[in-house]
Amino acid sequence: MIKKERQIPPKIEKLEALLRRLPPTHSKKEMLSEELAKAYAGFRGEKSLDYFFDFLPSEKYFILHDLRFPDGENRYFQLDTLIISACFILIIEVKNISGTLTFDRTFHQLIRELDGNEEAFPDPFLQASRQESQLKNLLTKYKYPSIPVISLIVISKPSTIIKTTSNFKETSQKVIHAASLPAKLNDLASVYKKEILTKRDLNKIIQLLVKQHSPTYPDVLQKFHIQPSEIITGVHCPICSTLPLHRQRGAWSCPVCKSNIENAHVYALKDLYLLFSPIISNKQLREFLQLPSISIATKILVSLNLQHSGNYKNRQYELSLSKLNEIIKAHSAKL
Repeated sequence: MIKKERQIPPKIEKLEALLRRLPPTHSKKEMLSEELAKAYAGFRGEKSLDYFFDFLPSEKYFILHDLRFPDGENRYFQLDTLIISACFILIIEVKNISGTLTFDRTFHQLIRELDGNEEAFPDPFLQASRQESQLKNLLTKYKYPSIPVISLIVISKPSTIIKTTSNFKETSQKVIHAASLPAKLNDLASVYKKEILTKRDLNKIIQLLVKQHSPTYPDVLQKFHIQPSEIITGVHCPICSTLPLHRQRGAWSCPVCKSNIENAHVYALKDLYLLFSPIISNKQLREFLQLPSISIATKILVSLNLQHSGNYKNRQYELSLSKLNEIIKAHSAKL
């Protein structure tokens, strides 16, 4: 049973918004596109496992995706997927890497060979061991029963070839292709038979992990050294991505695909949220949407029913990402 759904990572949405609002000739556009492609590849790799999770008995295994926790040392650790049972907890680290992978246990590195080229990656075994230790410490901190915490490195691409330089047995026990996941869970269940967690323990641990989850929202402008002045403002077309649109008779008109879209400004407000701040003023909204009218900006803000503070002149509004996504989802269905 899935207890925490997988969602599109904020990094992907932020990079998409940034790329959409940079000039076509911007010097960093190609590099940002490559960064976005890598992020999407990782996300698709994790998502590809969903098919195999459906084969697991929902009454026995509880699944949480995309977790990030503080470890008590001013650091955070991330888990792609966590499977919790009464007998053991399984950390799944997904690798969506093509080619031939060689797990070098001597020099602690992962070597990928593709098209005649070799590339080294950090050792997933060290990462998995660190994650196990950090999760155990978190559970110990909240005084939960000691339960085996184990990990698997799951290769999401079925065409990827797996090799090892040494310690073949350890590698074969720890590294699997995604299709082997249900069978591997059965093997683990035959080893870890003792029920350690009660139903109450399971519910409490799941609630704790969901509560302790601390998502990261990277400042992509700062990370990639892009000035706010480089961002193209205006409302973009959700159909053909033309930017900016023109407001005519209560709707937004696209000069390219000729669409008239009533709520296109909501997509732009999501970009404003992702790139800058959830807190905006009437003036900031007008500047970003390229609206000359205070009254139209006020009408848009009122229609969104946003929480606000301050008097009328200095009022600040708080954009809600969940509310914007709800409107976009409903609106997208009509496009």
